[in-house]
Parts: sequence; C-alpha cells; structure tokens
Amino acid sequence: MIKPNVQLLLTGNELMTGDIVDSNSAMIADLLSFIGLNISRKVTLADDLTLLTNEIMSLAKHADILIINGGLGPTVDDLTAQALAKATQVELAEHPDALSHVTHWCNKRKTRLNAPNLKQAMLPQGCEIIANKQGSAVGFKVNYTGCDIYCTPGVPRELQTMLDEQIIPEIASKLANELTTDVTRLQVFGIGESSLQKMIDEKLPDWPDDIDLGFRAGMPLLEIKLTTTNHKALHKKPIWKNKLTELLGDHLIGEINTKPSSLAKHVLTALNEQTLTITTAESCTGGLIASMLTQEAGASQSFEAGFVTYSNKMKTSLLAVPEALLNTHGAVSQAVVLAMAQGALKKSSADFAIAVSGIAGPEGGSKDKPVGTVWIAWGGLDTLQSVRLVIPLPRRYFQKYVASIGLDLIRRELLNSQEIPNYVVERQKK
Repeated sequence: MIKPNVQLLLTGNELMTGDIVDSNSAMIADLLSFIGLNISRKVTLADDLTLLTNEIMSLAKHADILIINGGLGPTVDDLTAQALAKATQVELAEHPDALSHVTHWCNKRKTRLNAPNLKQAMLPQGCEIIANKQGSAVGFKVNYTGCDIYCTPGVPRELQTMLDEQIIPEIASKLANELTTDVTRLQVFGIGESSLQKMIDEKLPDWPDDIDLGFRAGMPLLEIKLTTTNHKALHKKPIWKNKLTELLGDHLIGEINTKPSSLAKHVLTALNEQTLTITTAESCTGGLIASMLTQEAGASQSFEAGFVTYSNKMKTSLLAVPEALLNTHGAVSQAVVLAMAQGALKKSSADFAIAVSGIAGPEGGSKDKPVGTVWIAWGGLDTLQSVRLVIPLPRRYFQKYVASIGLDLIRRELLNSQEIPNYVVERQKK
C-alpha cells in the first residue's frame, strides 16, 4: 500500500492576522508521526465561505486524508460545516446526535439553548459524528471522492482529545498490517543536536542507512526519532536502538510511547516509587522549579513546599542562611546555595532539595561572576552536592534551562547515576 497523502486545512481570521499562533498543526503532525504519516500540504485560510469551499474541493482531489481544523463554533464566522456541505454538494441538516450533544452541554452549564448553539447541530447530511468531550461543537467526518475528511475544533485541548481517542486510532487501524513504517521516539536532556550527531558519527559510524535518524530540538528536551520503512530495517532496529541507548547513557530520559513526559513528571514518578519527597529553594528561577513540579497531576504526593527567596533578607529570614555567608561570599556562591538547600530541607522535612542562585541578566554580572553564572545544589541533608555553571542565555531561557538542570540532577540522584552530565562538562566553572 502507498502511504496515504495527508493534507491539512486551517481556518480562522485570527490565524491570518496573527492574533493567535498556530500550534494545532504541530500537534496534528506530531501525533500523525507516531503512526508513520506526514502532512504533505498545509493551507491556512480566513473565514471566507467561497475560499473554504474551493480549497476543500481542491485538497480533496489530491489527498487521501484531509483534516480541517477550526470553524466549528456558534458564531457567523464559523463556516466549516457550511463550506463542507457546499463542497460535497449536500444540504445542511440538523444532526440528532449533534443536537443531543449541544443540548446536554448547555444543560450541564445551566445555560439556555439558543440559536447560535443550534447552529452547531446543523451539519452536512450523511456525516459521521466525532465526539467532543470538552466543547459544545462535535467534530464530524465525511468521505468525498475517496478522501476521508475530518473536521475538528480549533480549541487545542478539545482537538488533542479528539485526535488521541478517535481520529488517530481510526487512521492507524486502517493502516495496520499494510504500512511498514515504524517510528521510535526517545527523549534526551543535556546534549545538543550537534554534540549528539558528533557522538553518533564517532561511536556508531556504521549506523545503517535504512534506519533514519531525526532530531527535534526543544527546550528543555531533545527528541530523537528512529524511523524504518521496511521489514528488514524494522527487524534490526532494536539492536541499533540498544546501541544508541548505551551511548546516550543517563542523558536518555525515556521512550515516548504516546505523549512526551516532562522532566518534572519523571522526577515525581521516581520519588513516588521510592516514597520520597522533595522541596525547592529558588532565587534566580523565581519559583519555576516548583511550578514545573506542580504542573503535574499528583505532585502533592512528593512535593509539599517550595521557597522563593529572591532577596538576601528572605534567604536569611526563610531559610536561615547566615548573613555572614552572604556578606563574605555573595548570594551567588557555593556556600549560600548549600545553606539554602539545608534550610529548605530542615523547614520542610523533605528528603531531597534543589536550590539555585544565579545571575539571570542581562545586567548584574562581574568578571568573577559573569551573567549566566549559577550555583545549583541538590540532594539530601547528608548527600548535598553542588556545581557552578555558566549558561549565557537570554533571561527566560536561562531560567528554564537552570530549572531543568536542577530537576535532571535530582533525577540522576534517584537513579544512583555516577555519570557526569554533558552540560556539566561543557559549562562547569571551578
């Protein structure tokens, strides 16, 4: 079977004016890649009935799968259903399942069902409903000239659920045993793309041509994709995956099976498995480490408190950092960051702490402590370690990278790792 041609149509005036940034197409492409499919064409249009109708007709002629995103809402500029009906030459009709859905949605919120809501039940005749667990507008699907057309909501969380639970599994089931494309995705932290490519070139120079290596840089995690498109390559891929895993060492966070996991999630999972707790003492990151932890559901099992002590006064008041240490060594120092960690551990009675104090910039540096200097301490009361790094990044990226390094150092501690991370080798200042 030839790999299906997948195309994407995005609709919305706000996309054209820049009022919102398109993240949905990246989400769709990412989830399709799990089943070995890529988007061959993407078109973005304003809310114009004629433009949408003509584009649907054009795309459907060349695509096997067309995903239309946006335009399902209750307002006059939501035109997807109308455009699809016109393109496929059918009438709009009240769909009983769509009506039941929007009625239930209104009743649940104790709001009156009105004419704009009812508009969302007027769909192309003969379409199939795609359930929407969060929003008022159902998705729907038609087949036109051999092209499966999926209409999806523009709200990212609604789209995510619809893709995860219905659309992607349906497409995958049709491809089962027909396509040989197989994608393995690995999450890595602490090695950049160029460094990683250099390592592979030097240590695995005979990497097979039929196992395609791809890299996607992100902040903070890097993703590596191993893609095969035939049975011979698929058969030997586990061998080369193991070789790559050994090369990555503890820089490997894990394999992505469905959705990527954050560093914080990996840390919390390890803490929970070992019945351990963690606290944070933050200066230059302003509470970002605690925020990253608490973004994860169930964080309260392992995280009870964090401390943001931006000023020297608060470092002394909240964490009992001696004024003498601050006066002698300065806030960005090994002595102070260790004292911050100790204070947080004693105050919270947690098993582990991450403490950070640094110069985020763009001002405030000196010859001895340039902008980007940060001291990080991590561990328990009897096992505290510290390291000084210089990370000359713009303030926002500096904070995110430092927070991520702190989490990674604890992750490695929980793994009993003896490996020196690449970011320490490259950025350590003694």
